[in-house]
Amino acid sequence: MHPETHLALHRARAAELRADADAHRVAAPARRRRDLRTRLGWTLVEVGLRLTATPGTAAAAG
Repeated sequence: MHPETHLALHRARAAELRADADAHRVAAPARRRRDLRTRLGWTLVEVGLRLTATPGTAAAAG
């Protein structure tokens, strides 16, 4: 492989990696918000299941 070819491939791959990094940086805040919403949602599901699994606990708390 000629040095020029190797250098051209290296530059192309470096540009791809930079573009991927930029896309990841832009998407990261939205992903964090979604992760928090997902955890909160599953926590609410768990609370609901616990309330329905033990009917005596829900009546005693209210």
